[in-house]
Amino acid sequence: MLLNNRYQIIRTLGSGGFGNTFLAEDTQMPSGRKCVIKQLKPIENNPQIYKLVQERFRREAAILEELGELSNQIPTLYAYFYLSDKFYLVQELIEGDTLTAKVQQQGLFNQTKAKEILSNILPVLEFVHSKRIVHRDIKPDNIILRHSDGKPVLIDFGAVRETMATVINSHDSVTASIVVGTPGYMPSEQAVGRAIYSSDLYSLGLTIIYLLTGKLPQQLEMDSRTGEIVWQSEAGNISPSFKTIIDKAIAYHPRERFCSAIEMLEALLSSATPLPDTVPFQQRAVSSHPSKVVSETQTQQISQKQISQQQVTKYQETTPNQKRGILPQSIIIGSIISIFTMGGLWLLRPLITDPFPIQTTTNDFSWLSSRKVTDKDLENLDGYTLDIMRNSIFARHGRRFLNPGLQEYFDQQSWYIPKYSPQEFPSNLLSDLERRNVKYISEYQDRTNKRFFEK
Repeated sequence: MLLNNRYQIIRTLGSGGFGNTFLAEDTQMPSGRKCVIKQLKPIENNPQIYKLVQERFRREAAILEELGELSNQIPTLYAYFYLSDKFYLVQELIEGDTLTAKVQQQGLFNQTKAKEILSNILPVLEFVHSKRIVHRDIKPDNIILRHSDGKPVLIDFGAVRETMATVINSHDSVTASIVVGTPGYMPSEQAVGRAIYSSDLYSLGLTIIYLLTGKLPQQLEMDSRTGEIVWQSEAGNISPSFKTIIDKAIAYHPRERFCSAIEMLEALLSSATPLPDTVPFQQRAVSSHPSKVVSETQTQQISQKQISQQQVTKYQETTPNQKRGILPQSIIIGSIISIFTMGGLWLLRPLITDPFPIQTTTNDFSWLSSRKVTDKDLENLDGYTLDIMRNSIFARHGRRFLNPGLQEYFDQQSWYIPKYSPQEFPSNLLSDLERRNVKYISEYQDRTNKRFFEK
C-alpha cells in the first residue's frame, strides 16, 4: 500500500478509536527512511466539522513541527497531509523501547534509574509547557527509551486526538466529544476536560510509580478519605525524599502539586545524595596524585541556582546529525527566573565546606557528544573540572580508569555503568565529534597548564 504516492506501508503498529498507526518507508528518500504514520479520522461526518478539524489539524501539526525541531526528545514531524476523509502525520521513527516494554523485559526500575528517567524528561515537559501545551497523555507507553543514547523520548501528544473528537453539541456549539487521556493516569481535573500543566506532572508521577512497582494506577490502593494514591508499600528501597517528591506530583488537588516541571526538577536535584563525608577529599586527592595537594584557592563554589541552570541547559543540546536547534533563550531565562523565584534566598547559599571542586551531582557533560567544545566552554574551569569533563566522554561509554581519583568520581554518578578496562576499551565507541572534543580539551589543558589528575 502506497500512501500519498510516497509512503510504503510496512505493517500496522496499532489501532484505536481515532485511527491507525503504521510503520512505513519513505520511497522518495535515497535512504528509504523508515517513519511512523498516524492515520486519523474525525469522529463526526459533517462537512462543517471537517473544515474546522482541517484547520485545527494544520495548527496542531505546526506545533508538533516546532516541538520536534527544538527538542531532540520529541519526534520530528516530517510531513502531514489529507487523503479522502482522513488526516495523516508522518513522524520520525524512534528506535527504542517504551517504558512498559522495559519493565516487562527487565523488571522493576530501582530508584537511581527512575530518578534518571525523571530528570531527563522534566526539562522536556518544561519546554512543552512553555509553548502553552499540555501533553494530556503521559504514561509508560508514551515514553520511549531511545537505543542510541538511552534518553526518554515523549510521543503521542493528545491535542491532535482531541481535534479529531470535535463535534457540534446539543447547544449547537463546537466542542470536543471526549476527554483525551488514559484512565488512571489522568487526574480528576483532566477527567472533566480541564487539563493544566500539573496534570502532566501527575501522570508522570504515576508513570514513575509504575517503573518502581510494576503496578498500573488501577491496581494501587487509594485513601478513601483523601483520594490520595497509596503506593509506597509496593515499591522497593526508596528514599523518603524521593517518596515525598512523587507524592507531591500525584497529589489529588492541583494546588498541592508542583507548580511546574522545573520546580519538580529543582526538588529532585535538591534531594540528590552528596558524596560521603567520611574521608576528606584532600586526603583522597593526595593518595590518587601524590605530587599534588588541593589548596583552598582551588575550591570552586557553585550555588544551587547554578546547579539547576546546568541541569536545564543540558537539554539545549543539538543532536549529532544537527537536525534540531536549541531551546530558545527566553525559555531558559524564564526557567532560571522561575527557579530563583520559587527557591527563595536559599538558592544564593554556596556549597562549601569540602574542597571537592564540584559535587558529583552537579556536572553533566553529556552535551560533549552533541556539539563541539569551544574555549568559551572551558574558561574559568580548573584543572580538576577539565579532567572530569574530558574523561566523562569515555565514562559515558563504560570505560574504567586506572587513576583512583577519576574512578571514584565516576563511581558516584548514577548514569555510570563500567564495562571496559582501559586496555579493552573499544576506541570505535567514540564518535568523531567525541574524539575531537577529547583532543580539544586535552590541548587546551596543555596550553593553559591546567591538569589535576595524572594522564
